[in-house]
Amino acid sequence: MSGMPIAIISDLHSNLEALDAVLHHAEGLARIDAVWCTGDIVGYCADPSAVIARVRQLDAVCVAGNHDLVACGKMGVQDFNPIAAAAALWQGEQLSPGERDWLAALPLVRQEGRSESAFTLVHGSLRAPEWEYLLDHEAAEAHFALQTTPYSIVGHSHQQFRVVEDGGAPRFVRATDGSSVALDRNRLILNAGSTGQPRDGDPRAGYILYHQDAAIATWHRVEYDIEAAQKRIVEAGLNPWLAERLAIGH
Repeated sequence: MSGMPIAIISDLHSNLEALDAVLHHAEGLARIDAVWCTGDIVGYCADPSAVIARVRQLDAVCVAGNHDLVACGKMGVQDFNPIAAAAALWQGEQLSPGERDWLAALPLVRQEGRSESAFTLVHGSLRAPEWEYLLDHEAAEAHFALQTTPYSIVGHSHQQFRVVEDGGAPRFVRATDGSSVALDRNRLILNAGSTGQPRDGDPRAGYILYHQDAAIATWHRVEYDIEAAQKRIVEAGLNPWLAERLAIGH
């Protein structure tokens, strides 16, 4: 693997406008060597096939999220709320057999990167890859106990942050647009936030740009055409709340 930057995305949720804006922003900063995605490629928004096509065109390194597993038939919706369940089932109905097969073949966990600075990619946590929201110290400690690489990347919570293991209890540090962390002696968990449906009060699409040679990860937020994404959701007949929440980052 060369030393050029890697774009780290997560929770795309079938939002093509947000994904394209993030990719354009990343390419404007650096020539991207690779794209890593920590799951939920589909779900909630209106363009599952187009988003899958874009991710496959990029030859992105992906793991499966819970919405991906529902869309390909590997998971039921009994633990989803009614709005999420209806949207997840709709996603699967839009996909071709080949697209469902592609989602079904995605691993739950994978390792990437240089050996001395390798990353583990997982959607939720290493303790419960499909479902756990890694948002408290207990979940972080359990995850670190299973983490065999220096660094890991999670998604699922739609929040941007890092967790530092520095000898005491895991320390959560919220990330903001432009904030960075050096990948040095401490083991870390990174969350790129959500590209397609942020839930931290900031509606801008989120991602991380990882500079391999400098060993620095930087969080970014990107404006995108929210109204176009909302229109596509409404036209698809999905629940209007899924469109409304994009504008408030909730």
